[in-house]
Amino acid sequence: MKFLALCTLAFFSSLDGFAAEEIIPQPALRSWNREGVTIHAVTFDSRSHQLRVLDQPKGPGSTWLSAQEACQSVNGLAALNAGYFTPQGKPLGVVMSDGVKRGSSHGSSLGSGLWFEHQGHTAISRRERWPARAQQLIQAGPMLIEHAKSVTGLDATKTSARSFIAWNGRHSWMMARTSPCSLAKLSQLLTALPLGEGNIQSALNLDGGTSSDLYAGPKVIHGPTVQRAIWNKPVRNFLVLQKR
Repeated sequence: MKFLALCTLAFFSSLDGFAAEEIIPQPALRSWNREGVTIHAVTFDSRSHQLRVLDQPKGPGSTWLSAQEACQSVNGLAALNAGYFTPQGKPLGVVMSDGVKRGSSHGSSLGSGLWFEHQGHTAISRRERWPARAQQLIQAGPMLIEHAKSVTGLDATKTSARSFIAWNGRHSWMMARTSPCSLAKLSQLLTALPLGEGNIQSALNLDGGTSSDLYAGPKVIHGPTVQRAIWNKPVRNFLVLQKR
């Protein structure tokens, strides 16, 4: 009888351990409509998936004309347009693609933030906290959310389609495109948007307007979708979602 009790205890202890094991969510397409602004986003967990920078050294459109083309060229799951570029097609700010650096640091608000990835560590930070090493990096801006709070001083008058990436400070991320809105409006909306097991702690604005281009492939839950205006122009680089 004592042996049976011990076996029963061991069995239920193993079940408790199994139940406590965290299930990592798969990339999924989500949409919100808040105060007249539509946000389409691909959410993912950085423990199982990562973003990779695909840059075009010969300039916008020289290799891929859209986020969909860039994504499919490397068997990715989703893709989003990324950093700014000059009228000559050069990066406006630093770009790191698979360890190769192009461009130089840009001092305006369009280069005030960084997204980077290095050996499993991925984060959003101010440019003043430049990482010592990064395999993948995009310098862009302005910052939209810092420490879970809306960034002050953002423009509230100009409306345009927006592209951005956001992070809950742990493992949950989103890559997103919006309908036309101001930077100040978007920042305010993001403070209340759920992300993973919490809310958004950091968010970085990317190139917007006619550059905004989000693609989610069929392997993304609730995909596929193409969020790209017919009047869009080719861009310099993309963030592509892949399995680690």
